[in-house]
Amino acid sequence: MGYKVAVVGATGNVGREMLNILDERGFPADEVVALASRRSQGTEVSFGDKTLKVKALELFDFSDVDICLMSAGGSVAKEWAPKIGAQGCVVIDNSSAFRYDADVPLIVPEVNADAVSGFTQRYIIANPNCSTAQLVVALKPLHDKAKIKRVVVSTYQSVSGAGKEGMDELFEQSRAVFVADPVTAKKFTKRIAFNVIPHIDVFMEDGTTKEEWKVMAETKKMLDPKIKVTCTAVRVPVFIGHSESVNIEFENPITADEAREILREAPGCLVIDKHEDGAYATPIDTAGEDATYISRIREDQTLENGLNMWVVADNLRKGAALNAIQIAELLVNRRLLGAKKAA
Repeated sequence: MGYKVAVVGATGNVGREMLNILDERGFPADEVVALASRRSQGTEVSFGDKTLKVKALELFDFSDVDICLMSAGGSVAKEWAPKIGAQGCVVIDNSSAFRYDADVPLIVPEVNADAVSGFTQRYIIANPNCSTAQLVVALKPLHDKAKIKRVVVSTYQSVSGAGKEGMDELFEQSRAVFVADPVTAKKFTKRIAFNVIPHIDVFMEDGTTKEEWKVMAETKKMLDPKIKVTCTAVRVPVFIGHSESVNIEFENPITADEAREILREAPGCLVIDKHEDGAYATPIDTAGEDATYISRIREDQTLENGLNMWVVADNLRKGAALNAIQIAELLVNRRLLGAKKAA
């Protein structure tokens, strides 16, 4: 007998993508329920060749639900995830609400799958930040080979990371530029059309933004607390797909050719890296794709045991929806979760 799965935030970009991926990957669900806030109650969303009517989270009974995929923001997660988990339903949460809690596993299946067994403490599993997810997929196999000491990453993050409002703002501003209408910024701190903004999330006391801090803290939690990480996060006028320029310092020698071969064999990685025009990944190439694309792998001539690389992925998939469903598959495949109906 299959599982009963609830998707919270089903009307948002990531929630809709979760429904698509559950269907695409043939997740063993007997029933899938779409949930959102009361104001979205009755809205219809697609699930394969079916249409689901959205139900209100506030009125829903989770007592017979096995897995809750949650993408409704931190405040909703903080209120509801503990209540849902207390009913024996595993919450896989896409927000940052629980990522840094010691008793909540933070999981990217290609990186630290074994940590998933810790879910039983609170029945909550955290999904990492979208830019961290693709980064650690690329770093993990290299860390296993040559031990990473330090990572310097600059992100080029698409507007879909800021939700539908971010995508709408890029579209509306771009149109306004072409027809010579006034350009107004609502979602972002500055105009995003034909511009880049070195500011994602709120500023912290030391001048780091919260987005940059997330990349640093999450990489350490999932990969190795001894790794030094520094990050600059930038919003760019791209609809879907986050890109990252990554500089890595290793303890042990590793060549670009060795890194290329290791990454070609690594789970979740796709290497596109020839020294010719167009033989590298860009965000538009990764839209709708599951893999983390890696290009421009080369040795850093200014650093002993240093490499540079370019990492790109669809942030709505590997950065969010796909990773959450891979975590659910991990629970099922490792037989860590029995379907309540079967029980």
